[in-house]
Formats: sequence, C-alpha cells, structure tokens
Amino acid sequence: MTQQPQWQPTNPPVPAVQKSWFGRHKALSVILGITLTIVLVCCGAGVLSMGGGSDDASSSSDDSTTDDAADSTDSTTSKKTSKDVPEKSAPGIGDSARDGKFEFTISKVEKGVASVGSEYFNEKADGQFVLVHITVKNIGDESQTLFDSEQKLKDTQGRSFSTDSSAAIAMEDNEMWLNEINPGNSAKGTLVYDMPADAQPAEIELHDSMFSGGVTVSLK
Repeated sequence: MTQQPQWQPTNPPVPAVQKSWFGRHKALSVILGITLTIVLVCCGAGVLSMGGGSDDASSSSDDSTTDDAADSTDSTTSKKTSKDVPEKSAPGIGDSARDGKFEFTISKVEKGVASVGSEYFNEKADGQFVLVHITVKNIGDESQTLFDSEQKLKDTQGRSFSTDSSAAIAMEDNEMWLNEINPGNSAKGTLVYDMPADAQPAEIELHDSMFSGGVTVSLK
C-alpha cells in the first residue's frame, strides 16, 4: 500500500515593507536638506543685514545732526568775530603809507585848478587840475626811481586817472614826475591830474614801481 504524503501547512507570503519616499530617494533628500539649510542661512543673514542697516542709518543721521550743529556754531562765532573786530581803515591825508622801498605822505589836495606853470611855460586843464602835494621817502637800502605815471587817482565814481606829466613838468621845482631817490632821502612835489570839472577825488593808489602791489590812501 502506497503511503500518502502528509500535508504540511505552508507559511503565507510576507508582504513587502513599503519604504518611505525619503528612503526611496536618499540622494534627492540630501539635496533638499542642503538647499533648505542654505535658504535658512540666507534669511538669517538678511535679517541681520536689515538690522545693521538701520543702525548705520541712525548713526549717519546722528553724525549729520552733529555736523550741522558744528557748522551753525562756527557760523555764529564767525559773525560775532567779524562784528567785534573793526575793519582797518585806509590811511588818509597826513598819514604815512608804505609800498616797497617808498614811504608816501600826502600833505594837501587842491581841486578846481584851471592851469599850472609860469607866465611863459604853463599847461591848462581840459577839465580841472587836481593837485596832490606829496612827500616820498626811500626807506630801502638802494636807490629807487619814482615815476609819476605809476600813481593812480580814483574819483567817487570809481574811475581811474593817470597823471598829467606835461603839467607836472610845467610846475617849478616839482620833483614828482621822474626822480631817482637814494636810500634815506626824500623828494617833495606835486602829482597833477586832469579830471572832469565835476569829478571828486576819492583815493589814490601809490606804487614804488610798476610791479608793486601798491598802497591806497583816502583823499576824502
């Protein structure tokens, strides 16, 4: 008699474990993690930057306010100083004024002179002669030539006048039209200007040479 094989129970199949999405895509998960980290870092840096910018703006505003206050103080101080210190007035008739090697002293100014010179040698004014009586002293250590043409007279309208050398020569003993003055010596004479009849002399600019800066003397 043939023996029948015994029935043995079989184990049911074990279902496969379903892996998560991250488990099935490890490489992609790593990339996403790195990307998220970078985004968070950038956001944090942006917040810090905004905070720092605010501080900088506040600091800049404070500095600007301080600078404005300093400028205002300087301006106020400057105004007070300019008011407290009187302006230095120009020398006038009778005062000594220096330019280069020469010291000039004007003693008198005559206006409305019609003519100058002698009966036989004279000059007549086209308008009026203005005579500036002056003494020039050489205060340098070498001789210097005085030219009357370098001495400019201005009227109250700001017009500038040159000397009339012909009229100056016509005046007797006039040493002003051309004179070489030695150190320590002085020359006296008259500068002659032919001006309109209604012109009023205001000041004279005196020079020891054509290259000097000059000194202004008031004639008022």
